[in-house]
Amino acid sequence: MTGSLAALGAGIAAGLAAVGAAIGNGNLFSKTVEGMARNPEASGELRSTMFIAFALVEALPLLAWVLAFLLMSK
Repeated sequence: MTGSLAALGAGIAAGLAAVGAAIGNGNLFSKTVEGMARNPEASGELRSTMFIAFALVEALPLLAWVLAFLLMSK
């Protein structure tokens, strides 16, 4: 019974993390493109900031995968 509950928890954690990252990345890229359209001179700075923020947003699903593997190993 506990193995199946761990699998369910791992799946929910990974799924919610993926949904959250998808929403975050969508907002991140749309606002960056909007900022580039409004101020083309700042596009280089906006792009570099976007890549840093993208890496931080993508860290959430990776941590959720680690949590899921830990839950599955017990």
